Amino acid sequence: MILEELDIETLREKGISEEKLRDELKMLAEGFPFLKIEAPATVGHGISPLSDDIKKTAVKCWDDFLSAGGIVMKMVPASGAASRMFKDIFSFVNGNKEKPDNDFMKKFFERIEDFAFFPRLNFICISLYGKSVDSLVKEKRFKDVAQALIGKDGLNYGYLPKALLQFHKVIGTSRTALEEHLAEGAMYASGKNEKVTVHFTVSQDHLPLVMSKVEEASAHIGHKYGVTFDVSYSVQKSHTDTVASNLDGSPYRENGKLFFRPGGHGALIENLNDLDADIIFIKNIDNVVPDERRASTVEYKKIIGGILVATKQRINEYCKKLDKGTPSAEDLEEMLHFTRTVLCITHDNADEMSAEEKAEYLFSKLNRPTRVCGMVKNEGEPGGGPYLAYNADGTVSPQILEASQIDPDNKETVKMMKNATHFNPVDLVVSTKDFRGKKFNLPDYVDKATGFISLKSREGVEIKALELPGLWNGAMSDWNTILVEVPADTFNPVKTVNDLLRDSHQPVA
Repeated sequence: MILEELDIETLREKGISEEKLRDELKMLAEGFPFLKIEAPATVGHGISPLSDDIKKTAVKCWDDFLSAGGIVMKMVPASGAASRMFKDIFSFVNGNKEKPDNDFMKKFFERIEDFAFFPRLNFICISLYGKSVDSLVKEKRFKDVAQALIGKDGLNYGYLPKALLQFHKVIGTSRTALEEHLAEGAMYASGKNEKVTVHFTVSQDHLPLVMSKVEEASAHIGHKYGVTFDVSYSVQKSHTDTVASNLDGSPYRENGKLFFRPGGHGALIENLNDLDADIIFIKNIDNVVPDERRASTVEYKKIIGGILVATKQRINEYCKKLDKGTPSAEDLEEMLHFTRTVLCITHDNADEMSAEEKAEYLFSKLNRPTRVCGMVKNEGEPGGGPYLAYNADGTVSPQILEASQIDPDNKETVKMMKNATHFNPVDLVVSTKDFRGKKFNLPDYVDKATGFISLKSREGVEIKALELPGLWNGAMSDWNTILVEVPADTFNPVKTVNDLLRDSHQPVA
């Protein structure tokens, strides 16, 4: 590929090297290899069961960590508009039907007053049409109501980020998803000085609105829980955007310019790399519940946090011993046992290594970022989730995979997928510092061979889009990973607007 002057200028503007461009075009042309998996991670085999004693000890460990002045941060990926959440509403508004003709839309209108945003929607309908929602529905003006919800002249919910949508009713008012994350953080991440540190990743377009909402809400939420908030923000870096290609592998251009797209949530490994804290919780913006339904969430946040603190303490002790030289045979066996039973890392030849080789192997496995991930029982279709996967060095370790990373034509692999018992709710807590307290450079631990290719339509043209290795998938591939089972009631995502009608997002009767 010969770069034109305009191409070079575009790359310079985005901070992307020619080498990166060529690598991405090669990936788009050749695709990515499927990952080799040993087995699905199940309770007792990759996923740690939690006894009452373990849970009690973990909570105490977490509380002690906070009391001792441990620095905690809560990172919330909150980029992108909520347009997919309102896909059915858009279809109805743009369709030929004048009244609801499917179960989704019927439920939406039958229970419209149960949405936390109903009072504002009612007000905006009166402002736009001079009539309340009830009057418009009685006149069968369903489209007007739907348009008032998603349209830019109305509440603009089809274009706002999920962070700014009213999710839950609170006595006398309502709370957005962003406010619920602040409240949740106050209940398990308040440090010794009663300060809660929260970081939102947002799109550049939405940054002023998000900052304004935090400014408006943080004081009264802080007062309610007796904390103060330290909130920071970041946007996805332009150099993490990925080039798109035509179906034949040639670069796709618009108006003569190379066309780049956001690289997916895997790009946020760069944002995470910039954060400085001892422990960082990561949770999606739409997975929150009201205060009165949050007890289980708070308990298990403390549990996974405590497990990480205790695990990291042992890792640091082992790394300090290894850093001084080759430990005793007894110490090496203890460390090997730890990597096998706690970190679930296996190596066929570890027992045959010399003492020096064991020490080198153990240090390479222990001295890297560590995460604890909550896993929920899979009660739906098999697919992406926790597996024991082979690594480039021949070891096997826990990984969180997407279904697209697993070979659908391999009968053994398909059987493993069908036997999978858990899925990934994106409920994790991470440690990104080494035993000396120095931050790891997180991009060094990304498996670049675990990206995704998807087909997109761009102004009527089919193009190939490249997504970077997912934040909790390939971007954390070379981390130490501990998987623990958490209850389903800690996972309450809002993927469609009607999900807000589920009991978990409604006031307790």
